[in-house]
Amino acid sequence: MTDPAAGAPAPVRILVCDDHVVVRAGLLALLDSAPGIEVAGEAGTGEEALALAARLKPDVVLMDLQLGEGIDGVETTRRLTSAPAAGSGGPPHVLVLTTYDTDADITRAIEAGATGYLLKAERPEELFAAIHAAAQGRTALSGPVASRVMANMRRPRPSLTDRERDILAQLATGLGNREIARALFISEATVKTHLRRIYDKLGVETRAGAVAVAKEQRLLP
Repeated sequence: MTDPAAGAPAPVRILVCDDHVVVRAGLLALLDSAPGIEVAGEAGTGEEALALAARLKPDVVLMDLQLGEGIDGVETTRRLTSAPAAGSGGPPHVLVLTTYDTDADITRAIEAGATGYLLKAERPEELFAAIHAAAQGRTALSGPVASRVMANMRRPRPSLTDRERDILAQLATGLGNREIARALFISEATVKTHLRRIYDKLGVETRAGAVAVAKEQRLLP
């Protein structure tokens, strides 16, 4: 990005989306002091971010994951990155800035199209560098996030049988053991046996845990 009139790089135009007013104000004050960065606007909800992005055409959207009521940061990211290009410019790059660093959050954000994933504990210099990297379409990850991504890539997927996958898929829809047994034409005792094996293989102790890990490991259709 270069300003033809001045022959110097144009500043990265950024839209900040965070539902906490105090946090957003702090980010705006911090970014105002950053070289080569221009705050184009601010949003407190996902819906507001979508509307402002369509109007302001920022280069980067700095996105929190939890946005209170309405659509969350992941869905907002998905809609922003999949929006059709207007004119010659493409959709904005999304840089997640959050306190959440679980495998599920990271996976969901990256699959939604986020260019980078930073934690709010990062130093300002790291945030500024990540914004410039995201504006160029380069991946920017916090150190702990990068470590988790690499660990997940190296971790072998649990080996589930076809029947275990069927039960896990039914489990993800919220069905109880009796409903799963009826849907798959097996006994409730058989369902319980398979569930114990699924829990052991996934390293969890609850139904919710099994579904969460299955989503992280992409074991569900």
